[in-house]
Formats: sequence, C-alpha cells, structure tokens
Amino acid sequence: MPRILYLDCSSGVSGDMFLGALTGLGYPLEELEKIAAACGLDGEVELSAAEVRRGGIAATQLVVKILHERHHRAWKDIRALLESADLAPAVRARALAMFERLAATEAQIHGVPVEEAHFHEIGNADTILDITGAAAAMQWLAPDRVAVSPVNVGSGTVHCAHGELPVPAPATAALLMGVPVFSRFDGELTTPTGALLVTEFATGFGPMPLMAATAMSVSAGTRQSADHPNVLRAFLGRSVEQGEDTGPLCMEEVIEIQANMDDMNPQVYPFVIERLLDAGARDAYITPVVMKKGRPGHVLHVLCHPADRAASLDIVLRETTTLGARVIPCARACLERFVKQVDTEYGPIRVKIGVLDGLVAHAMPEYEDCAAAARESEAPLRAVMDAAAIAAAALCKPGEPFHE
Repeated sequence: MPRILYLDCSSGVSGDMFLGALTGLGYPLEELEKIAAACGLDGEVELSAAEVRRGGIAATQLVVKILHERHHRAWKDIRALLESADLAPAVRARALAMFERLAATEAQIHGVPVEEAHFHEIGNADTILDITGAAAAMQWLAPDRVAVSPVNVGSGTVHCAHGELPVPAPATAALLMGVPVFSRFDGELTTPTGALLVTEFATGFGPMPLMAATAMSVSAGTRQSADHPNVLRAFLGRSVEQGEDTGPLCMEEVIEIQANMDDMNPQVYPFVIERLLDAGARDAYITPVVMKKGRPGHVLHVLCHPADRAASLDIVLRETTTLGARVIPCARACLERFVKQVDTEYGPIRVKIGVLDGLVAHAMPEYEDCAAAARESEAPLRAVMDAAAIAAAALCKPGEPFHE
C-alpha cells in the first residue's frame, strides 16, 4: 500500500518545524550536516536537536544556530549557490524550483523583476538549509502521498524588514492561495518558508486520511505559547481501505512500463536508468532477449507509482529508441520497510530493515553508504560491508520483534 505522510498544522508550520518533523521520522541529522556542508553553510550554521516541552507536550526542536550573520541574499545569489553545491540532482532541482517560486512571489508582492527579488529574512542560511534539507529529507523518506491538515496561520501582526505587517504575512498569504487555512491564537504561526514547504510537497489538504501509522514525530517551534502547544506533528504510515485487513503484508499498486529495443547504444542504458530513478521510479532494469528476427535485444523494465507514470513514460520515449511502450498495472506485495543508522569504524551506515508481522525479516546495509565509506577511508569495500553487517545484526536479528 502507498506510504502516507500526514502533517498536522493545527499550530501552524515553519521551515525549522517542517525539517525537524522529518528528522524526527528518521532522516539522520548527520545527513543534514552534509547538506549544509555541500551548500557551503557549515561555517555559518551549527545543528543540534533538543528535547523540549511545548504546552505540556514533549517535543524535539531542531536548533539551527547562526554562527555569524551575513547580508541577505538575492535570488540570483541563492541560485548560484545551489547550482554549484555538491547535491543530488533531484535535490538540487527541487530546491531551485522552490526558491524560484519564492522569488516570483516576492517579486509580485513588491512589484520588481524576479531577478531583483530579495529574500531578506528568508534569504538567511537557516532558511536555505530548511528548504534544501527538506528536499533531501523528502527524497530520503519517499512518501507516495503527503496529506496536510488545514493550516493555522495565526493572527495579529509580525515585525519584518518592511515594518509591522498583518498576519499572515504577504508572502505567506500568496503561497497559501487555494489552501484551506484558519486563524486561531495570536502571533505568526505559519511562516513563508513553512507555507512554501507544505504547498510544495502536499498532494492534498484535509483531515487525517485512513492510514496505519508506523512512526510519529512531534517537532517544536521556537515560540513558547501559553494557549497552545507550538508543535508540528507528523505521522508516517501506509494507506488502508475501509474494512481492509491490515495484516503483515503491505499491498501496493504499481505500474510496470516495458519497452523493447534492438538498435540502441548500450552506453545509454545507465543514463536512462539514472534519470528514471531520479524521476521517482521504484526500480528500473534491463533484461536481454532475442527479438523476432533473431537479433539480440533488450527489454527496459520500469516500476513506478501510478502518479509517476507520465514522467517515467516521457523519459522512456524521449531517451530511448523505442517507438512505444507497454503499460501494465500491477500489485506489489512488500514488507514494511524501515531505515536505521548504525555506527561502524568506517563511519555511519544506513541499514534497510524489512519487517513482517512485527518481526524482523532481514536487515541489509545500504550499498551506497558502504561504497562512500570505503572510498573515504580507503578500506576494502568488503571490510566496510562486513562491519556494517555485524552492526546491523547487533541492532536487530531476523525473527526478533522490531522496535522503532
């Protein structure tokens, strides 16, 4: 069944609350520090997580400490920063798209060309990290659907670079056009960055959908409020149907795209597969076949979520020599999947854990993490993988109950 992320914005949302909610669901703080370093912000910010209480509720606050202030960045400055940053292509593209939307919003509000748009408070290092980190964390969590509650914008006024402005601030109001909102409690509860992130990733707004939650996080905002807990709650789980048996196996609707080719340069295949995976495909692979005239050929197979069918088909038809593709609806049975991080002598390694009926089925180290650690430490890859496998076995053994 599709993985669902549900965000409860009844107390509003800000950039740090959004990103804190994703780290609370498992996105490692160490990965966020790598994002900061890739963007050249490691000298500007310091990251930590603090256990706090908001309105009597225990929560985790993602603390982004500004080590030194610098001038506010314009859109062209942030674009140059992101284009030169060592980021995954999909993360860079998502972050650039969000900042471009933000620049267009600011330009419209102030009546200036987009290239001259200044972000003022939302051009600081912490906001760059909020937006870029959210793009990376959402790719890491990979929910199929993101449902968001109606958004509480707050009330009153807020002080900013342009003086005292009514809540919601102009940028927040513009970004939330068409979104169900309400106003309760005093103060700015939803910031422009928070509005940008929820509208970027939401696939729908409304009450909590029917779902079986497997993880929950409570992310604290900076403000202490006497009349409500200033928190963003996030739930990660899987979709269920009315009356469905939510037994041990997850059933997921997928699309398989197949394309036959006997005249394509095989050097192109890795590029096509990389593009498909970056576009959201669950899997992409090649199988050798003998074509109808006895010539050797290949079949490209792509598994994707129905929502990604159009994007995957576009890549297959544009990047390969095929003149057509088969589109086959499928159902996939899969284990519940979790990701944990283990520490080894070669550094932190992510471990993928498959769970069936509450018991660990298997736990496998992430190959890319092992390969990166081997390159950095100049150790044999087998040694890194063995160390990660030992650490994974100490974390959870097949047949034992799984504890999140």
